[in-house]
Amino acid sequence: MKKLTEETKMKIGKIFSAIVMISFIAPIGFLFYKITTTSNVLSEADIDGRVKSDYVLMFLECILGIFALMLPGMLTQKFKIEIPSKIYYLYVLFLYSAIFLGEVREFYYTIPYWDTILHTLSGVMIGLIGFSLIDILNKDNERVTLSPFFVAFFAFSFAITVGVIWEFYEFTSDGLFRTNMQKYKLRNGTELVGRDALQDTMEDLIVDAIGAFATSGIGYISLKYKKGWLNDLRIKIRSKKNE
Repeated sequence: MKKLTEETKMKIGKIFSAIVMISFIAPIGFLFYKITTTSNVLSEADIDGRVKSDYVLMFLECILGIFALMLPGMLTQKFKIEIPSKIYYLYVLFLYSAIFLGEVREFYYTIPYWDTILHTLSGVMIGLIGFSLIDILNKDNERVTLSPFFVAFFAFSFAITVGVIWEFYEFTSDGLFRTNMQKYKLRNGTELVGRDALQDTMEDLIVDAIGAFATSGIGYISLKYKKGWLNDLRIKIRSKKNE
C-alpha cells in the first residue's frame, strides 16, 4: 500500500480544518440572537435550561476557535515553518473537541472527565511544541549544544506556563462576562465556596502538568539516548529549497 506524502496528509488536514471551521462559524448568528434575547436569571432560562452567560461563553469560544484555526497558516507564512501533519491533526481535533463538542454540545457536562482528558492532551501537545520552540529559538546558535535535560525542562516549563495563562483567560472571562469556564458554580447556579470552588482550576493545572511531564520525560530519553522518537513531531524551519 502506497504511503501518503506529507503534502497529501496536510491537504487532508486542511479539509478537516475547513469542516471544523464551519462548525465554529455556523452557530455564531444563532448564538448572537440567543445572547440578545435570553435572560441571565436562572428562573427565566430558555427551554434548554441555558441563560445568557452560557451563550456568551459559546460565542466567545467559537470566535477563539476561528482565530486558533487560522493561526497555523499565519505562522507558517510569517515565520517560514513546517508543521508536521500529525501535530496539525492533533491540534485541529483538540480544538473541535474542546470548543464544539465541549462547549456547544456540552460534553463538559455530559461526558465524565471530558475536561480532564482534554487538559491532559493539551499538556502533551504543548510539551511537543516546547521541544520544537527551543529548536527554532536556537537555530542561529547551532554550535551551542543544549543538554537533553535542559531541553526537556524547557518543554515542561513552557507547557505549564501556557496552562497557567489559559487559566488567567478563564478567570478573566468569568469575571467580565459572568461565564462559568472555571466551573465555580453548578448548573443550577449555586456558587461553590472554598476548596470546591478551586477544584476545577487545580485539576486542570495538575493534569496539564502530568501531560507535560510525560512528554518531557519521553523527549528526554529520546534526546539522551538518540532514539529520535520526536523527530516526526517537531515543527521545523522551512528549508530555502522548499520555498
